[in-house]
Amino acid sequence: MEFRGLKAQYQKYRSEIDESIHNVLQKGHFIGGSEVQELEEQLSKYQGVKHCITCANGTEAMSLVLMAWGIKEGDAVFVPDFTFFSTAEVVALIGATPIFVDVDQGTFNMDPVKLEKSITKVIQEGKLTPKVIIPVDLFGLPANYIEIKKIAKHHNLLILEDSAQGFGGKIGDKNAGSFGDAGTVSFFPAKPLGAYGDGGAIFTSDDRLAETITSLKMHGKGKNKYDNIRIGFNSRLDTIQAAVLLVKYRAFVEHELEDINKVAKMYDDELASIVKVPKIPQGYYSSFAQYTIKLKHTTDRDGLHNHLLNMGIPSFVYYHKPMHKQTAFSYLKYNDDNFTITNELCNTVLSLPIHPYLTEKEISTVVDNVKSYFNN
Repeated sequence: MEFRGLKAQYQKYRSEIDESIHNVLQKGHFIGGSEVQELEEQLSKYQGVKHCITCANGTEAMSLVLMAWGIKEGDAVFVPDFTFFSTAEVVALIGATPIFVDVDQGTFNMDPVKLEKSITKVIQEGKLTPKVIIPVDLFGLPANYIEIKKIAKHHNLLILEDSAQGFGGKIGDKNAGSFGDAGTVSFFPAKPLGAYGDGGAIFTSDDRLAETITSLKMHGKGKNKYDNIRIGFNSRLDTIQAAVLLVKYRAFVEHELEDINKVAKMYDDELASIVKVPKIPQGYYSSFAQYTIKLKHTTDRDGLHNHLLNMGIPSFVYYHKPMHKQTAFSYLKYNDDNFTITNELCNTVLSLPIHPYLTEKEISTVVDNVKSYFNN
């Protein structure tokens, strides 16, 4: 059984993917080919923004935005404590300070109430200047942008939406990745829209920001690549990856997003009385990068994980360790008592197999084994 269904997806679209890759090989335009521009045009239209700028990966997508905004040492950037390392890593890498914020117990996303308290505390301490909020659309569910945008406006802060896992998620009719002043997505293979290698993109309707990012991602180029007007780096999406993504994007919008939500609904119906299933607030729509359940105790989580493993069913823990406990951030000296929800989640969550190609038989196998574990 596959955790994210990449092999099953390839078998279904093998001829289209192979042909798309072959076309790139025939043309020989491996960097900056027409497929890259076509992908950017299609994704910007889907997102309802003016610009989609592809790059090498989702981490560098966030780095490019922060660099373009001039975020630097002495600036505070607010990041959820329950997330992948890169969300905070990019902040520290440019010399700014990540300020970790505990998350909501139901959605696992950044808690707006705690965000407001964290901003107020930083202002009162006077050592750092609040500049940016980076909410994460965790496991495919958009963060609470209704409240977060109010807070950002009140404190005059920028919003960088980390939608690495969120592509396809929605609040109402608005897509994840389009809520912030800029949004980023990852094309890591296991993401909702994944390439066959690394890749990423930035979404924005800010013309000046888009121009600066386009320069930064190509060594700070000006009129051409030999006219360098700023210090940047090399962060481009390969043409072959764009060719793969064009095929997979069509599948994503035609049926995958709908199908993965059907799988999640089947899990909900069977497991809601046994474990805590994902909470999707009214008006929200998840792309289910992960289907993450919450157990009562660590022993339950670890026991179920091992039981599923013994039955040949993959499951994973996202995430074992909060940001504030990462060794790389030990210099920040956070108070562990301020992160009660994140600490609990790290000890009790488990992600089950989910993808658009999961069969009803496979779903039943997962469900039956979860039930049998608790029955025994």
